[in-house]
Amino acid sequence: MTLGGFVVAFSLWLRPAREKICINEVVLGTAFGVFMGPYFAGIFDPGNWGPHYKTITLEVTRIVLATGLFAIGVNLPKAYMARHAKGLVAMVVPTMAIGWVIVAGLLRVLFPALSFISCLAISACLTPTDPIICAAIVGGRFAEEHVPASLRDILSAESAANDGLAYPFLTLAIYLTLDDAQGEAVARWVVIGWLYQVILGVVIGAVAGLALSRIMKHAFKRGFIDNYSYVVQYLAFAVFVTGLVNFLGSDDLLAAFAAGCAISWDGEFKAKGKKSGKVFSDVIDLVLNCVCFIYIGAWIPFSKFTLPELGITPERLVALAIGIMILRRIPALLLLYKFIPEIASWKQALFCGHFGPMGVGAVFISTLALHKLPETRVPFQSQQDHLAAALEPVVAFIVLSSVMVHGLSIPLFTLFQATLRHGTSMSSATVEMEKGDIPLEEGPGSVAMSITSTIHDRRQSVREDSVPPRNEAIPAPRE
Repeated sequence: MTLGGFVVAFSLWLRPAREKICINEVVLGTAFGVFMGPYFAGIFDPGNWGPHYKTITLEVTRIVLATGLFAIGVNLPKAYMARHAKGLVAMVVPTMAIGWVIVAGLLRVLFPALSFISCLAISACLTPTDPIICAAIVGGRFAEEHVPASLRDILSAESAANDGLAYPFLTLAIYLTLDDAQGEAVARWVVIGWLYQVILGVVIGAVAGLALSRIMKHAFKRGFIDNYSYVVQYLAFAVFVTGLVNFLGSDDLLAAFAAGCAISWDGEFKAKGKKSGKVFSDVIDLVLNCVCFIYIGAWIPFSKFTLPELGITPERLVALAIGIMILRRIPALLLLYKFIPEIASWKQALFCGHFGPMGVGAVFISTLALHKLPETRVPFQSQQDHLAAALEPVVAFIVLSSVMVHGLSIPLFTLFQATLRHGTSMSSATVEMEKGDIPLEEGPGSVAMSITSTIHDRRQSVREDSVPPRNEAIPAPRE
């Protein structure tokens, strides 16, 4: 009921919300989930679903991320990962590593009860850029009109790649937390975290994507399938690859992205999907995004934002959020943008540094970390207990802050531009009134009407000047 009501209401206002005020389902879905959640209306409370609610959280976010990453891979230009490998590697790996250490340092300063290793584990959850929020931002009307296509593509590819690469950052911190022998922990991290999870996941996803691409081409030539079958694969194949790789214990998110890139490597899968209309895949994305962000809004544990035994207070969480927004990506990209061909100037680097939202990916990685940690003991008896207790409230607050800051940045900027244009029009009309071009009639209402009439007359005259009279022939262009 909650989900259906929101999707119906949002779909009625979808066009004005996206085109006029540039606000998307991420912000509205989260706000609706918070309102319907246990701290306000009390209608939707995932925490009351028993001990398995963490597993439900993990799987809901996994499916949404997998389909989103697969769609990003499909929608990238032909052979994008090969042609832009240099810029992507320079943008993803050092930016993630620098941000990982910086955020861990902020956590260590603000929450001294946590060890630096525990801070690295929490920071690993906040390091990746969220692909769902990023896709909602770079795919909107404002981005299409003001952001170059090359920049939109590199942001989408980066958000997909670094979401899958969050696994090694998390596993290193978890192994160091759980294992007393640091040498063994690092060895396990290299073998399991990189070779088995990352490399094997990419290989499986890429091979599966290329295989399905060839099978579908052959089936299409034989007349077994039509263009609509390509659109169905947006959901079906993404779920299949994710389930297969997760069953094997490898990086399922990176595998989904690799499968999307591979299946559309020559651009044919993308072209066939567009021929059948992109409506179905857009509807899937909309419904899944609404489901996920309503769930996240209701999941946010507001009561845990104050934990004195860990030093967690609302004031420190606000300070952490401000520090993360400023230091997590912006300094690294300002230093590295000259090595990234797709970023042409420091202004574009600043834009890319700002739009590094944290959302579904952070919730997924933090829930995955909780599954690997033992149950929290109260009172706390070890650093593992401190980490398990601090993970959820810290990540939830940063996700909420990111949704507000990144989700509302473009709407607020659009509102500021509209206000500025309106103020400029009014000031120019006032200057003409002072010069005597506008007759001063009695009463403030008549003055306002005169100003409005003058602005309208000016716009009308511009239109008339740009259109030749009906009886006048339009001159032929010079050869």
